[in-house]
Amino acid sequence: MIYTCTMNPAIDLFMAFEQYEPFNVNRSIYEDYQANGKAINISFILKKMDIKSTATGFLGGFTGEYIEQQLIENSISVNFVKVDGITRINTFIRSGQLEYKAVNRGPEISQKAQEALIQHIKKLTSQDILFVSGSLPKGVSDNIFVTIAKLSERQGFSLILDISSSRLMDCLPHRPYLIKPNNEEMAHLLGIPKLESKKELVMAAKTLLDKGAERILVSRGEKGALYVDKENVLFATAPKGKVVNTACAGDTMLAVFVGKILKKENLEEALICATAAGSSTAFRAGLSDLEDIPLLKQQIQLKRGSSE
Repeated sequence: MIYTCTMNPAIDLFMAFEQYEPFNVNRSIYEDYQANGKAINISFILKKMDIKSTATGFLGGFTGEYIEQQLIENSISVNFVKVDGITRINTFIRSGQLEYKAVNRGPEISQKAQEALIQHIKKLTSQDILFVSGSLPKGVSDNIFVTIAKLSERQGFSLILDISSSRLMDCLPHRPYLIKPNNEEMAHLLGIPKLESKKELVMAAKTLLDKGAERILVSRGEKGALYVDKENVLFATAPKGKVVNTACAGDTMLAVFVGKILKKENLEEALICATAAGSSTAFRAGLSDLEDIPLLKQQIQLKRGSSE
């Protein structure tokens, strides 16, 4: 079974304006509300691929009820820990070529609620896959990532991590199945100011492999994606298009990549489809419906190796 864990979910409000000016009443020309959170997005995308998952994490208040309702209406199983407070609402504003992101902190999570989530995860077995993605709410230490990594090693479930915490380095000795940093996150993990060339990216990825990660998928924005494991180095270019929203592109890429692997596609096809899917989401306000993937795939070039 596949599980997705979002500890700091949100309702995402997407808005577009002809102009967005300070101290004025700005009236939108478009708005859309979506149940969101990085791992919740993964559940939505997996469902579009006819892959079942169960969404877990923390939810609170009327906003939490809305998110749970949206998942259930999309035939996604839920097993959230209910908490006091109100799950956050984030706002993404597009005005001309500018994009503004207003992200709330969310409710404070009690130790009791955190232990309840860990008890859920302790039930996973070697037949299960767990995605853990996104930020942490108030009250939750990033030590929880290491706790989950230790559980994955002990119980044998495949752990996929998309987190920006530096504690990711402490998770690597427990051999997560896959991690998905972007360029900047990978540089930060290794204490490097920038990773500019492909050769530098590959060397950095291989350093993380040496520290315990089994596979690495690097999202590179308009430059595409990189996949590295012990035997493979694959670069994919990104298709061209007008970027509308970048908030969920990485989640889409990760979900499609793993989904294609689960459907027994080869690595090359999985990476091409994942890169196309990530771009498809970036080219619209919400998550991709995946229908334009065949067209976007035609623009993508795949290359093995680390040379420029």
